[in-house]
Amino acid sequence: MENSKNEKQYVINNLKNDESWRMFKVIGEFVDGIEALHNLGPAVSIFGSARTKKDDPYYEKAEKIAYLFAKNNFSVITGGGGGIMEAANKGAQEAKGTSVGLNIMLPFEDAPNKYSNIKIDFKYFFIRKVMFIKYAMAYIIMPGGLGTLDELFEAITLIQTQRIKPFPVILVGTEYWKGLIEWMKEQMLSHGNISPGDIDKLKIMDDPEQIVKTIKDIVIL
Repeated sequence: MENSKNEKQYVINNLKNDESWRMFKVIGEFVDGIEALHNLGPAVSIFGSARTKKDDPYYEKAEKIAYLFAKNNFSVITGGGGGIMEAANKGAQEAKGTSVGLNIMLPFEDAPNKYSNIKIDFKYFFIRKVMFIKYAMAYIIMPGGLGTLDELFEAITLIQTQRIKPFPVILVGTEYWKGLIEWMKEQMLSHGNISPGDIDKLKIMDDPEQIVKTIKDIVIL
């Protein structure tokens, strides 16, 4: 019985030590991210599905949007993976701009794409998300899945609760996103769970040139 209690206490002590050392890993990832990006300058974060194929119209549109942003002196930040992220990094690189990939390895995604000229690897999702928010002057949300929605609603929540300064959040693709906005109005707004101004924080746009112009008109380079 005494041996069992000692073994249990040994496990507990080891878990506590692991938690303490994990904090150093967390701090290290923050330091690496900040050191790599602190001179980035004006930037936009572009989000979208890693599963989007190269022949998908949204892949081509993401590439064009990123290209135009880079030509207008914006750095482009993505999650560094395939699909929309690859397209955006590719567009920025083709424009000879700064193309940033904030990579995190997931079992259902490919290796980081080859089009980023600043690559940072993250183990912790929450640190990676801080870098997206900290260094972006706008969020460009292409069609995507749960991860894309996670980034979208976290940004809107932080703006709504005034934890960060407001910045443009643009949903690209009327056909893809209009159902979400309608649902927010019919359900969230009608039940009083959000305010009309919360929906106004989201803009649906389709034209790459107009998207870039909208951000340029807001941001002073």
